Amino acid sequence: MNENLSLGRIAGIHVGLNWSLLVVAALIAWSIATGILPAAAPGQTPAAYWTAGVVSAFVYLASLLAHELAHSIVAMRRGVKVEGITLWLFGGVSRFSSESSSPGAQAWITFVGPLTSLLLGVLFLLVGAVVGGGANSALLSASLAWLGYINILLGVFNLLPAFPLDGGRILQSLIWRGTGDRLRATRIAARIGMAFAFLFIAYGLITFFAAGSPIGGVWAVFLGWFLLSAARAEEASGLIRQALSRITVADVMTPNPVQAPDDISVEEALHGYVLTSRHSTFPTHDASGHLSGLLTMAALKNVAQDARATTRIREIICPLDKVSTATPADPATNLLDVSDGCSEGRTLVVDNGLLVGIISPSDISRLMQRSLAGRAQAPARSG
Repeated sequence: MNENLSLGRIAGIHVGLNWSLLVVAALIAWSIATGILPAAAPGQTPAAYWTAGVVSAFVYLASLLAHELAHSIVAMRRGVKVEGITLWLFGGVSRFSSESSSPGAQAWITFVGPLTSLLLGVLFLLVGAVVGGGANSALLSASLAWLGYINILLGVFNLLPAFPLDGGRILQSLIWRGTGDRLRATRIAARIGMAFAFLFIAYGLITFFAAGSPIGGVWAVFLGWFLLSAARAEEASGLIRQALSRITVADVMTPNPVQAPDDISVEEALHGYVLTSRHSTFPTHDASGHLSGLLTMAALKNVAQDARATTRIREIICPLDKVSTATPADPATNLLDVSDGCSEGRTLVVDNGLLVGIISPSDISRLMQRSLAGRAQAPARSG
């Protein structure tokens, strides 16, 4: 679900899309233009069907975005850090870099997404009914009706208790509230999600071989496989978070990293820092000594050799607002959801406005290996 195209920010939230979404948009437009609309509103020209199909496909994608924005906006208001939204093959994903503090907050953050889809579905159906089905408005009415039904279907489908769908996360919240144990709730919800995944796969295989519907069967198998993989990943993530639960950022960071002034040239940075140090990234500061960003090897390599002497590193650094930051006392689990971006997965550790450390993906990987190894070697306790 890597982001291939950035769409900018909406309500302060970064939004991007994966190339697979364009394939879905094309398939939706083709399906509407060649099958759904000709049957619902006969007598129109092919150009009219294709225009309505393309517009409907993009309105549907906007509906998916509204679903994810609802998750993210409520999450921010509940104190959860939102990294951004990525739209892809199966809809969208809201990426959070911290977790909700209570099962009630998590349930509301989760439920608001399907609720948005259901409300949009009802709105589209109502507007379609008002428009009517006359000869001049049949195409618009049919398009609105499709948008209504597909949004309602999206909302209902997401409420299935198949973790990590929204319904599965709501189930996890309820179990968490009942048991007081977030990890146990995650394990139970993940196992239920796996059961639903196997049902989807079985349904897809039956549909493919027995019912003679290869396209529907393949989609069901693919969806089941995705849910199975995602549920297993969530269960593994829960174990990792438990292993890291008592570890802080201070335990992971490399203290007192070498900083570079951001007004030097790329040539000076290469000879004065990169070639004389074992590090591959360097925090930077401005003329007043304030932290300004992060200089990475990827950024340096992108500068042509004949431009190194005239290019200042402030022009190529990853700006501070795009670099993950943490305090020494933050839990290490907050580091698990740091996106790569231009900072290449690095986190700068800041204490009272001063840079005190840096954390790389390899630091986190080593920490996870040690924590999980320690958990596996720990003696079992009875009763």
